[in-house]
Amino acid sequence: MILLKGAEVSAKIKEQVQTELAQMEANAPGTAAPKLAIVRVGERPDDLSYERGATKKMESFGLRVQSYVYPADISDADFKRAFAAVNSDPDVTGILLLRPLPKQICEKDVEQMISPEKDLDGIGPANIAKVFAGDETGFAPCTAEAVIEVLKANEIPISGKRVTIVGRSMVVGKPLSMLMLKENATVTICHTRTADLKGTCRQAEILVAAAGRAKMLNADYVGNDAVVIDVGINVDENGKLCGDVELESVQELASMATPVPGGVGAVTTAVLAKHLMRAARQSR
Repeated sequence: MILLKGAEVSAKIKEQVQTELAQMEANAPGTAAPKLAIVRVGERPDDLSYERGATKKMESFGLRVQSYVYPADISDADFKRAFAAVNSDPDVTGILLLRPLPKQICEKDVEQMISPEKDLDGIGPANIAKVFAGDETGFAPCTAEAVIEVLKANEIPISGKRVTIVGRSMVVGKPLSMLMLKENATVTICHTRTADLKGTCRQAEILVAAAGRAKMLNADYVGNDAVVIDVGINVDENGKLCGDVELESVQELASMATPVPGGVGAVTTAVLAKHLMRAARQSR
C-alpha cells in the first residue's frame, strides 16, 4: 500500500502560490501580500491547534495572517459587531472563522454576514450555492477541496470511478460529493443509517472516510485495490491523533491511503492559502 503524504501535495500548492505572489509584486511593486483574518472565540484546543497550523502555513507561503480572538463568553451582539468590523476591513483579503461558535452566538446569522468574496472556507450561503451549482467562482470548504487536490496531485483518476463518501456534513460530505460529481465520478453518500454500510463501502474504488469516529472503518469496509482517503481527525484511547480508518487493518487491501496525521489535514491549510490568493485576484 502506498501512503499518500500531504506534505508533497502542500509543497506543490506552495509553489503555485509563491509564483502568483511574485507576479503580483511584479505587476504592482510595493503591494502588501494578501491577508488572512483568523477569527476565534474562546480557547478550544482543536481551534488553537488549527490556528497555529494555519498561521505557520500562511507565513511560510509568504502571506500575511492575523488572529482576532474574543472571549468565550462574548455576547451575540458584541461578537457580531466585532465580526462586522473584520468583515468590512479593506486590508483583510479573506476570513477563516473557527467553528463551532459558543452557544450564545447565532452561528447561522454569522454565516449570513460573511462577505462571499472573503469566505475562504465556504461557510456562507452564496458559496455553498455556487459549489452545488458547479460554479468555480465560489469557495468550496477547504477540507473537501483538499481531498480533490490529494487525488489529482497523485494522478489518481476520478472520472468514471465509484466514489463512496462516509459522512454527510456541510463541511466535507455534501460539498465533496458535488466536487466529485463535477469530476464525473459516480458518488454514493453513506451515513449511520445506511443499510449494509460495509458492503456499500467495499464497492468503492475511492473511499472517503469523513464520519468523525476514531478508527470506525477497518478491513471489512475496504475493497481490493481501493484508494482510501481519511479525512477524520480524532484522538484514540491512548491520546494519540488518529483518523476514521484503522490504517493497519486495510494495508493488505487498499492500493493507496492517506495517513493521519500527515495526510489530508496538511493539504487543507495549503488550500486555504490557495483560496486567499484567489480572493486577492478577484478583488483587484
